[in-house]
Amino acid sequence: MTQDPTAPTPPAANPETATPALSHLPVLPQEVLEALQPAPGRLIVDGTLGGAGHTRLLLERGAEVIGIDQDPYALERVQAENLPGLRTLRGNFRDMPALLAGAGITQVDGILLDIGVSSFQLDDAERGFSYHSEAALNMRMSQSGPSAADLVNRLEEAELAALIYEYGEEKHSRRLARAIVAARQSAPIETTTALADIIKRAYPGFAKGIHPARRTFQALRIAVNDELGALRDGLQGAEALLAPGGRLAVISFHSLEDRIVKRFLLGSSRLTPLTKRPIVASEEEQAGNPRSRSAKLRVAEVAEAPA
Repeated sequence: MTQDPTAPTPPAANPETATPALSHLPVLPQEVLEALQPAPGRLIVDGTLGGAGHTRLLLERGAEVIGIDQDPYALERVQAENLPGLRTLRGNFRDMPALLAGAGITQVDGILLDIGVSSFQLDDAERGFSYHSEAALNMRMSQSGPSAADLVNRLEEAELAALIYEYGEEKHSRRLARAIVAARQSAPIETTTALADIIKRAYPGFAKGIHPARRTFQALRIAVNDELGALRDGLQGAEALLAPGGRLAVISFHSLEDRIVKRFLLGSSRLTPLTKRPIVASEEEQAGNPRSRSAKLRVAEVAEAPA
């Protein structure tokens, strides 16, 4: 998985309409390689496989990779390539210890977590992540459990406002929740464009530029997939799985995720942060891959065992 769809992008390089070649570029590729130090004999987990952009780079350096993804479509696409050195497991990275134990693995040399929605999920309008293209209001990465439409049509106004405020950091959350509840009284809100239009009409002072539905869509996606809960569980699992000298690399795309990662690493009794400040994409990378603009990479290491 990679980029968060909520990061603003100039119209010429809109992430929702990007070409396949652009949209599937892994962010911070060289920085990830430097962090995880892939080499023959090293076993690395890509806990958010997505389009396997980072995994391909790790494999090229000779590492063996275990790719985990909860999205069945992601796994099907990658498995069809038959990449040498790659094993795949279906599940959420929050369950890494159990998933790896089922494959007979208890320790690894490196773990990559690239948080958020993957590029091809963004580019597939039918998945319901985009407010630019009409589709069913879905947003489920695993294709199971309540959808975004379920939340929008069932939550009480106060619950909906709290969700939009907490996960979207949207200052107009109450106003937007009120508009959504009023609109659904006439008919259920079932499509991405229907919800986006409701928000657009209700948003105060809206002008051309960043779409006002950006933060609400982010909030719904995070809630539908319990992304922050999964991140907390995934960090704990990674801490337990890494062998002495093993490294953890986490890429986040908004402040909610980055704060969780930063606090976890600072409070860990086993992991030592190697990045005082998060690593961000160079101007050159941002120009070639606009989705990298909000990416933040933090790296930590387990101390080597005493000789």
